[in-house]
Amino acid sequence: MKSVETTGKTIEEAILMAVAKLGVQRDNLEIEVLEQPVKGLFGIIGGREARIRATIKKSVKDEIKEFLSRLLELMGIEARIEVTEEEEQIMVRLSGQNMGLVIGRRGETLDALQYITNLVVNKGRSDAKRIILDTEKYRSKREETLRRLAQRLANKVQRTKKSIVLEPMNPYERRIIHSALQNHPYVTTYSEGEEPYRKVIIKLK
Repeated sequence: MKSVETTGKTIEEAILMAVAKLGVQRDNLEIEVLEQPVKGLFGIIGGREARIRATIKKSVKDEIKEFLSRLLELMGIEARIEVTEEEEQIMVRLSGQNMGLVIGRRGETLDALQYITNLVVNKGRSDAKRIILDTEKYRSKREETLRRLAQRLANKVQRTKKSIVLEPMNPYERRIIHSALQNHPYVTTYSEGEEPYRKVIIKLK
């Protein structure tokens, strides 16, 4: 990343010089103090200015791309990484060959990659946003599949008058089921169990 060394009578003055040289805001800089200022004799002789090194921080997009590139390389997968920052979340779309390996069984590998990326990239960030990983539109396809499943099972519960317990799902998929049936006139949903075996139950109201 781009960095400069600057000096000033005080550390703050040296930082302001770096801000001017790099053309970025103070919050976007990592500051390393190389030398503390020293007052000279009578304020004139033998003094020393403060010296700092200022480096432009990596953007969250850069960190995501860098981390995922290394991770996918270790998995033996070549992929293009497209990152789009939205108001409430960050979308990461992967494309290339062997994307089935990235998705895994019922999206388990994709979910694991998403979890690890959120954990590493968002660590220590005050402005953390949820990072969503997707490839080959798997998320939207899976959501549509789960919504159709929810409606079909709701009709079965209504017809048989018996509750149905779904297979364990991650929080994202459970939310889809709950959302799909939240306004259903005859059934309601709730979750029970401990992660990662937490399940959705559909029952009559």
